[in-house]
Amino acid sequence: MILSCATSPGGEGYGFLPSLLMPRLALGLLAGVLYGVLSAASMLPLQFPDKRAALLGAFLNRLAIGVVVGAVVGAPQVDALRLPPWVIGLAAGVLLSAADAVITKAYAPILVLGALGGAVIGWLVGRFGR
Repeated sequence: MILSCATSPGGEGYGFLPSLLMPRLALGLLAGVLYGVLSAASMLPLQFPDKRAALLGAFLNRLAIGVVVGAVVGAPQVDALRLPPWVIGLAAGVLLSAADAVITKAYAPILVLGALGGAVIGWLVGRFGR
């Protein structure tokens, strides 16, 4: 994490407001770990035939969303699409959650949470990534 003087989009400074910028991939990884932990924790009260596998699968899926969004946002090929980072995150979240939704037949909660989490991570990476 780098602490520097914040600047406006035009390049002029805002004074000495701290700007917390991280590399996009590291920020995506951190956000994915947090998202994975929250997702797995929300599943703790539920019953599954193999609870350990279900929690690990949910964690890994949400971690993958963060890593993919961190890697994709800011890439030249994706920037050429001229889409906001949250839209890229939303698309990645839905695509990466689709397999889990089909396997479990729990389409709405898995796809909606994947889309929301991906969009939030996309916004974070677009806003605070460098």
